[in-house]
Amino acid sequence: MTFAELLDRLGGTGRFQVLHITLLVIPLLLTSTHNLLQNFSAAIPEHHCQIRHLGNDTHLHTNRTLDPTTEEDLLWISIPQDQAGKLDKCRRFVTPQWHLLHANATPANWTQADTEPCHDGWIYDRSIFTNTIIMEWDLVCNLRTRRQMAQSIYMGGVLAGALTFGGLADRFGRKSVLSWSYLQMAVAGLCTAFSPTYMAYCVFRFLVGMAYSGIILNCMSLVLEWVPTKVRTVAGTVVSYSATIGQIILAGLAYAFRDWRWLQFAASLPFFAFFLYSWWFSESARWLVLSGKSEKAVKVLKKVAQINGKKEEGEKLTTEVLKSNMQKEMALANSSYTFVTLARTPTVRQISFCISSVWFATSFSYYGLAMDLQNFGFSIYLIQVAFGSIDIPAKLIAAIGMNYIGRRTTQALSVILAGFAILANIFVPHDLRALRTSLAVVGKGCLASSFNCLYLYTGELFPTVIRQTGMGLGSTLARVGGIVAPMVRITGEYFPHLPPIIYGTAPILSGIAAIFLPETRNLPLPDTIEDVESRRMPEEYIAKGQENVLLRKVSQEAAQDGGL
Repeated sequence: MTFAELLDRLGGTGRFQVLHITLLVIPLLLTSTHNLLQNFSAAIPEHHCQIRHLGNDTHLHTNRTLDPTTEEDLLWISIPQDQAGKLDKCRRFVTPQWHLLHANATPANWTQADTEPCHDGWIYDRSIFTNTIIMEWDLVCNLRTRRQMAQSIYMGGVLAGALTFGGLADRFGRKSVLSWSYLQMAVAGLCTAFSPTYMAYCVFRFLVGMAYSGIILNCMSLVLEWVPTKVRTVAGTVVSYSATIGQIILAGLAYAFRDWRWLQFAASLPFFAFFLYSWWFSESARWLVLSGKSEKAVKVLKKVAQINGKKEEGEKLTTEVLKSNMQKEMALANSSYTFVTLARTPTVRQISFCISSVWFATSFSYYGLAMDLQNFGFSIYLIQVAFGSIDIPAKLIAAIGMNYIGRRTTQALSVILAGFAILANIFVPHDLRALRTSLAVVGKGCLASSFNCLYLYTGELFPTVIRQTGMGLGSTLARVGGIVAPMVRITGEYFPHLPPIIYGTAPILSGIAAIFLPETRNLPLPDTIEDVESRRMPEEYIAKGQENVLLRKVSQEAAQDGGL
């Protein structure tokens, strides 16, 4: 009898599993909002230099709301226009240009006047956002790159959290690390809301990113390790779609809280409640056995049996029975391999290179699109809803494609189509806002499909003995892609089309690389590196007991991105 069969005897998908999954999924609705929170907390409003007061030579207050009907003439003589005919955001006239009020004034008159930087600060349009970090710390003009830097620092925290909390969870257990991650998210999130400086904001956002990884990793592990094999796919889908719904919730939160501090506060405060009730969670019985804590595992399993109404079955359970049922899992868990193993043999090396490029490109382009909502010309709140909603059909289409077309074809098509959608936007005029937005939404949906394929496909490509290592490599490169993506957008300051060219080319190249991967649909999981190198599979499907622990290992790396 395997551990999965033991779970079935203790109630299978009973009251405990339903309540357990529900309480784990609820925090994910808000956890995923932190990934894209900076779309709103660091939104860039319309702005221009603070202008001189003509009456007493004092200056207008920085927080003054724009009123073009009463200040039109004052702006006309104080602020030059850029090439697009809009008020220049970073310069003002040294002295008022009264002659521009004349009817015969021409654009040449602007270029003839002396200008200077915004020495006295900026005036911001507060009609959409009452306050953002851009307004608060004047992250515009010469400091505009700090906005992208802040997001890269956050994604650096996500990477650090994945590397840190993954190992801690294996050592101290999923439950304790998850509880700590809830607490860290609550404390670091509230500290972010009260950050006095930009540097403090970046430090606390880094810690929020770490907590994000800790929550996602251990939530997925606790969900998949407590459900029977037959409902594991359904449970994983529930977790994935909860992150998608979280993207839609973010739009509602941002609409309700227009001040970035209140938005950050609202997205972080509930994690104190999640921290308090997380102590009710039961530690993974699989982890307890594999960590030599069989007595605790038996105690936890008896509790589960009682909640599921299977108390008599629970009373029959002993440490000896439990260990005998998990001998294969324990033997498999004791095997150790390093990242070097991924490059030692030619076939595994090819798989590692190709699938890692897809991980990087998918995450890279995903965040390149998802963090650029203000450039489509529509309400940023509606765009966020559209970007979140597209994941629902996209993930469904990916699942159907993997089952009927195959993993390789679905994976390659998803990233190649995403790349072409991004590149196509380069040739669409800016006044065709609906078409530009539609192409971006399609591209983002294709990238969401790619993520959906990656978690399953990567687990099937690598053999049992290095499956966790292969998943770790892909996940790490995905985090690196998320770090690099905001920095690439800075290149748009020098050549506007360069970011979309890079964001579109990367997934197309990775899609070509995916074509060289082997197909795994309807094939059993490979056990050893030799199975992969000789392009053969075991004669029979892998034993159920082994499959359980393999899926447990794969789950530890799964669903680390908001909306994935």
